[in-house]
Amino acid sequence: MTVHLTTLLAIIGMGLATYASRISGLMLMRGVVVKGRLKAALDAVPPAVLMAVITPTVFMTGKAEALAAVATALAAFFRLPLLVTILVGVVSVVVFRMVLH
Repeated sequence: MTVHLTTLLAIIGMGLATYASRISGLMLMRGVVVKGRLKAALDAVPPAVLMAVITPTVFMTGKAEALAAVATALAAFFRLPLLVTILVGVVSVVVFRMVLH
């Protein structure tokens, strides 16, 4: 396996950009008291980003993955613990793949 210089530079650049965005957020918010609506808005960002990443994959794959996504969403809706929700997703995709394929 060979690693191209361009690929390595892209990985390093993306890592630096990620690190810089995290550090800049911490520096900018250092003196800001986060409460109320701002806290609620900031708490909603990670699930929204996660859904934006996962949703296209769910719709571009097969029926088993879509059904597993529904089962996982239901587990999350009923406020099951995170580990249980993840297990529901993993187990359901395996079961649905076995049944539907």
